[in-house]
Formats: sequence, C-alpha cells, structure tokens
Amino acid sequence: MCAACRAGRVGADGYCENCGHAKPRERDHQELELGSVAAVSDRGLRHHRNEDAFAVSATALPDGSPAVIAVVCDGVSSATRPDEASQAAAEAANAVLLAALPRGTHPERAMREAVVAAAAAVDALAPDPPGGEPQEAGQQLNAPACTIAAAVRAGGLLVVGWVGDSRVYWVPDDRSQRTARLTEDDSWAAQMVAAGLMGKAEAYADERAHAITGWLGADAYDLEPHTASFVPDHPGAVVVCTDGLWNYAEDVTEMARAVPPDAAARPLHSARLLVGHALDGGGHDNITVAVLPFPVAPPPEGADGRP
Repeated sequence: MCAACRAGRVGADGYCENCGHAKPRERDHQELELGSVAAVSDRGLRHHRNEDAFAVSATALPDGSPAVIAVVCDGVSSATRPDEASQAAAEAANAVLLAALPRGTHPERAMREAVVAAAAAVDALAPDPPGGEPQEAGQQLNAPACTIAAAVRAGGLLVVGWVGDSRVYWVPDDRSQRTARLTEDDSWAAQMVAAGLMGKAEAYADERAHAITGWLGADAYDLEPHTASFVPDHPGAVVVCTDGLWNYAEDVTEMARAVPPDAAARPLHSARLLVGHALDGGGHDNITVAVLPFPVAPPPEGADGRP
C-alpha cells in the first residue's frame, strides 16, 4: 500500500497506481537506538534522495569501561554519488573506532585515524583516471565527496573529530550551564570571520557563506582532520548533526531550546524531535542527528572536604 495516500497499491515500477508517489527508499528515513546512543536520518522535504549517513555503535575500553561512538556524514550534492560517499565514510570511521578503542589506542588518536580511513574510503569511490595514470590530490574533478563529524564517549573523556561543516554541540542537562559548539566549520563564512575580514552576521548572510572549504574526497587538496578532547564536569547530551538541522538552530542558544530537556534520558525521542524541528522549519536539506548522552557521576561524598 502507498505510504502517501494510503489507498493505492505500489506497482512494479515503484510508483503508486493511485497518486503517483514513489515508494519510499530505505534511506529516506532511518532510525537506530543502542540504548546509550541514537540517531535519525531523514530525506527532508525538498531533496529527491537522502545523501546523509550515520553510524552509531558501542564497545569497551581495555579496562572494561564503555565507549560509545556516533558518526554523521553529509554527502556533497554537487559531487557525483554523494549518497555513496557519506555511507562509505560513516562505515569506515565507525569500523576504525570499533577496532582501535578496545586495543587501548588513545581516543583522540583513534578519532584521527577514523577520519583518515573515512577519507580513504571516499577516495576509493572515485573513477580511475583515463589511461590509469595517477593524479595529484585535487585533480580528480567532481569526485564523490562528503563531510564528517563524529563523537566518542570514552570513560570521562569526550572526543570529537570533523572535516567540513557537519557539527557537534554540547547541551548540558542543566540549561543554566553553558551550551557549546565543539566544532568549527570548514566553510567560507567561518574563514572570513576567523581572518577578521567580516563580522559573523555579515559573513553568514553572504551567498557564499555555506561553501565548504574542507571535505573528504579525491578532489580535496589537503586532508586536515580536526580533533578535540573535553572532560565535561556535569552531565549532558552530545548532538552530532548535519547542516540540515543546524541551519534551523545555528546559534547555541537556539540549539539548547531545540534539544528536549530529557535528551540524555531519551536519545531516540530527542533525535526524532530534532529532525521534526528541521522539517517544521522547512526541511530544505537532508537531516541527520545523533544524540549521545554523557553522564557524569557526582563526586563521592566528602570528596570536596564536606560531608
């Protein structure tokens, strides 16, 4: 039965015989929850396919403490096969983290290795050059490409990694604490602001604002994986997302309002609501959100010198 009109049957060609809508594809809407992390990806209201991808997983460090992983990738629509690029990158990064963390690799080093592996997986999708001659970096025009943002909770450490303009936000349970964006975009606007050439409002109002300056793909000139580590001292939720969400909640205060107050306790519910927030805002792009709760145990009684 057609998911759009609920009346017609979907024919062998994949279209409803009553209303003509196409049968939803598997990647049009995907959800996954592992208890300690959840993610939702949606095609949005304007794109004909979902070019985002995610991977979430959990493993253990050598001491037995849990490690939780969230990876989000956004295919570059102007490139060829962006949906394949994002899927390959998410799977490759997740696989490296799942292998490296239990071996005792430092989480930040493991994150860097994961981003490098994701880039290699996307590079491998590029067609061979004519004559089989190798090409310099950046010469493979319009090759498959994507961005990546990832977060790992390893014990009391939060590690993030990224290339491009997918983002990671920190949203504390106690909203009187500071919400923060943990990544910096590889974008034209971010470069203008960082160089002091334009103010933030002016740069992001420019039509070139969201042109990315860093990505994974064979036509990228220099791969510069960004990584950072944090040790939160209060509980909260980590939100890893593509610009399909943050375009509708760009400022940290807007993101704090969009994230449900019980996000750490209900990550899948929260990811669904965040996708809904973007759809309600217009859904102009694919939307992918991963929510990773970050619990922080209270200090032992008397640890601060008081009973």
